[in-house]
Amino acid sequence: MQLKKHEHKIPKEIYTSLELRGFQTLRPSQIKAIDAGLFEKKNLLVCTPTGSGKTLVAELAFIDSIKHGGKTVYIVPLKALASEKFKEFKKYYPNIKTALSIGDYDKNEERLANYDLIITTSEKLDSLIRHHTPWISKVNLVIIDEIHLLNDPSRGPTLEILITLLKKLLKAQFIGLSATIGNPKELADWLSAELVEDGWRPVELKHAVYRDGEIHYKK
Repeated sequence: MQLKKHEHKIPKEIYTSLELRGFQTLRPSQIKAIDAGLFEKKNLLVCTPTGSGKTLVAELAFIDSIKHGGKTVYIVPLKALASEKFKEFKKYYPNIKTALSIGDYDKNEERLANYDLIITTSEKLDSLIRHHTPWISKVNLVIIDEIHLLNDPSRGPTLEILITLLKKLLKAQFIGLSATIGNPKELADWLSAELVEDGWRPVELKHAVYRDGEIHYKK
């Protein structure tokens, strides 16, 4: 069993959790993230294709953080995606106190002080910081999903300012996740992060040209 090969690198409780969920193997991005210092609290920028297992890297990080009394914010670009992640994590981790915060930007959400995992959007978290929400200082893990949206004309500036503020405010581990980044090394340097790259994908991607009723695959 491939999972067994990496038992010595995975905290015991997390290893047990993976087994109970039926995992028998780890994907290349997950192995590389562990080797790069996932459980040593190093900042990571994980740039791998869609479906390659980036979300589990984030899950391993917040399980470990919460197990040691930490607090995690999981930043996503869209409210719909935040709701999806909230349902997913509540299903897989019923014992983790998980909250969704995507609503009124005029509230400081003091209730969130009682939760360990907070799923939110960059705009909402930016609002919480500007309202001087006390529990923000307790965060020791920041996960930024779809971090390539730093290049987005509409959402990019808010996300960049938010990450900059969090880096100044917190002594936290930062993990960025993305399938597509044009300048991963530059972004990793900005995050002071270890770069985790891998080309493995669950379904092989082939390039082809359709011409005169025939498909010609590129070698």
